[in-house]
Amino acid sequence: MKKITSFILAALVSTQLFAVEIGGIDMPDTLKKDDTSLNLNGAGTREKFFMDLYVGGLYLKSKNQDANQVVSADEPMALRLHIVSGLITSEKMLKATKEGFENSLGDKKNEAIQTKINTFLATFKDEIKEGDIFEMIYVPSEGVKVYKNAALANTIDGIEFKQALFGIWLSENPAQQSLKEEMLGAKS
Repeated sequence: MKKITSFILAALVSTQLFAVEIGGIDMPDTLKKDDTSLNLNGAGTREKFFMDLYVGGLYLKSKNQDANQVVSADEPMALRLHIVSGLITSEKMLKATKEGFENSLGDKKNEAIQTKINTFLATFKDEIKEGDIFEMIYVPSEGVKVYKNAALANTIDGIEFKQALFGIWLSENPAQQSLKEEMLGAKS
């Protein structure tokens, strides 16, 4: 009995060491894909009309609370979105993401980046359901690798696209100010 209790206690402690619970979702402390290993910088919940939509996390090589530095940096980083609402549909995600790009880019829109945005938006054409996880991992030599439920959906090259994408959450006009602050680790 002592061994079972010790094992259960060890399992609980190790889980707590490797995940941060946000809105009922365990966000891993570390995100590893291929040769890239990143640490959770911060995470929070995206809300709209008092309803939780997703838990979002920002992963970096080292902690950083400066949104401009994060957005402009040409180094490995990632965003992880864990869908927590059955109300998010493909159509709603497409609309919100398009709006996010518009807010992120402001007057910097151009045809080359729009083609890349359209490629990225295709990730959301299939049904989205509660429990889906999207990971967007930027690798400087390759671009943004987009995963849905651990399956590679697409890779979009270019630092300009990466900056526009991360700007959705970290620009001067983010999807949600409190989520931006939480992702930057400035608010808990």
